[in-house]
Formats: sequence, structure tokens, C-alpha cells
Amino acid sequence: MSTTQSERLRGLLEPLVTSQGLDLEEIEVDSVGRKRVLRVVVDSDTGADLDQIADVSRVLSAKLDETDAMGEGEYTLEVGTPGAERLLTEHRHYVRATERLVKFQLAEGGELVARILKVDDEGVDTEVPGVKGRKATARRLVFDDIVRARVQVEFSRKDNKKEEEA
Repeated sequence: MSTTQSERLRGLLEPLVTSQGLDLEEIEVDSVGRKRVLRVVVDSDTGADLDQIADVSRVLSAKLDETDAMGEGEYTLEVGTPGAERLLTEHRHYVRATERLVKFQLAEGGELVARILKVDDEGVDTEVPGVKGRKATARRLVFDDIVRARVQVEFSRKDNKKEEEA
């Protein structure tokens, strides 16, 4: 998708998404054979449920139908939320990933897997899990030191709150 088309679609759709209480995270147009697919990714601090996604989809579809933003050809509109292993690119993404395990690629080289504990304007406070019975350690990362960050899926994480209550 060209930058011009991307900017035009973002300008058209973002106010509609925002009016529904969500953030427009990503717009992507893919060609699949002769058809095109417009993928719109939305999210919020509390997540987006299926009803919100359906509402946004209807609003976006109506707006796209009344404009020529997608041109003359057929296309399919897909509206969804970021995947479980989302890439963190905005400050709000880090805030939403608080308490989640994240794999960081560092500017100094190497990777770090740590849990985000707190986010402020300069960076994140993390907890690096201990290995082989060792205690977890705290580590501060400033945003300038982070090249890339992606949320990791955890299948066997114990819920600390439930353990504390027991």
C-alpha cells in the first residue's frame, strides 16, 4: 500500500475508530488474487470485545462505501485486534503490556526477556525471571535502548494474585 493511500485511509478512518472509544493501530491493504483485503487493527487500554469490533466494522464499512478511498475494485474489510504476540511500537502499547512477559532486542546487542512492571515517559521497569532457582532481578530499560519489543505468550504462568490470596 502506498504511503499516500495509507495516510488517506488513516485520515478517513481514525476519527471513526476514535469515536467508538478505540485506537487505530494499523491499516494494511493486501492483494489476494484479484481481490484486495483492507485489514484494520484496533485496540484500547481495556481491549476490544466482539461487539465493539462489530460496531467499528459497520461504521468503517459505511464510510468506505460512501467514499472512493478504496477505488473501484472489490475489497474485503477485516477489523480485528492485535495478536497475542503484538509488537510494541507506541508508548501506550508498553502501558497495555504491563505485567506481561516481553522479549526486548537491545541497542547494545542481544535480547532480554523480562516482565514489564511499570512504564513512564522515559522507559520501563522490568523484572528479569530467575534461572535455575535464582531470584528474579530488576532492570530498567530506557526507550532509546530498545530496538524492538514483542509480547510473549505464556501458557503456564502462575497467577501471583491467586497465590497471595490462598
